[in-house]
Amino acid sequence: MPRALTETDIAQAVKLLTAGILERNPQAGFVLVGLRSRGDEVAERILSALEGEGVKVPMGVLDISLYRDDLAHLNSNPKLQGSEIPFAVDGAHIIIVDDVLFTGRTVRSAIDAIMDYGRPAKIELAVLIDRGHRELPFAPDYIGIKLETKRMDYVDVKLKDTDGVDSVEVTENKD
Repeated sequence: MPRALTETDIAQAVKLLTAGILERNPQAGFVLVGLRSRGDEVAERILSALEGEGVKVPMGVLDISLYRDDLAHLNSNPKLQGSEIPFAVDGAHIIIVDDVLFTGRTVRSAIDAIMDYGRPAKIELAVLIDRGHRELPFAPDYIGIKLETKRMDYVDVKLKDTDGVDSVEVTENKD
């Protein structure tokens, strides 16, 4: 199992996500919603790849900070970055995009946040990395990389626009 992923691995994962989305949705008719932070950057890369294929779709960005179920347990207040949903959610086919799928709690928060905007016709999930260990019954519709990890491992995703470099490192928790 790789313990680190490179810029090339991440680029290939974005290609897989884009191909999967196009295969299931050849007529477009969907919108992308990237989750802050890093899911929005993955969504922008997918959007760019789709445009390279001649497919134009709207994209929004969702900040789920206030929807987290662990808000009371955080040591500090969440840093709010704001959401931008420039399309009608009612009746939309939404593909939520995130960098890592772990327990499923972020997905639950994202769905709660989207429902505050309206009632979509369909919601799907695209993740750059699926690392397993679900606590809630969510499965991604599109996966860039399936990464085998132990429950307590730390997966550190860095993306160029946010962090200056594309890399993923898995650190084993020795506890």
